[in-house]
Amino acid sequence: MTYYLIKIAVTTILVVLISEIAKRSSLVGAILASIPVVSVLAMIWLYIDTNNVAKVSALASSVFWLVIPSLALFVTLPVLLKQGMNFYLSMGISILVTIVCYWLMVTFLDQFGVKL
Repeated sequence: MTYYLIKIAVTTILVVLISEIAKRSSLVGAILASIPVVSVLAMIWLYIDTNNVAKVSALASSVFWLVIPSLALFVTLPVLLKQGMNFYLSMGISILVTIVCYWLMVTFLDQFGVKL
């Protein structure tokens, strides 16, 4: 139980820290947010939990392929916001567009035998 609380605390602190830094400097916040902190932490926690490099490798490969469709959110959101759309509606639409892009990527990769 203590281990899970440590995992939650470390992950939470990093997310809050990045959002607080972004309030002061969008550039520094963007640099920190663009580092795949969640992916790195997930791989570290997975390795600590399983000591299985094959699982870490599979996770890293899957993350690689899914980074491309995740970029849809970062294109869609600013476009909608610049058009004057409400923030929460823009975020919701951007997330839906990203989900569709994930589905398309997984379907595309499946056609070539790449299993995520």
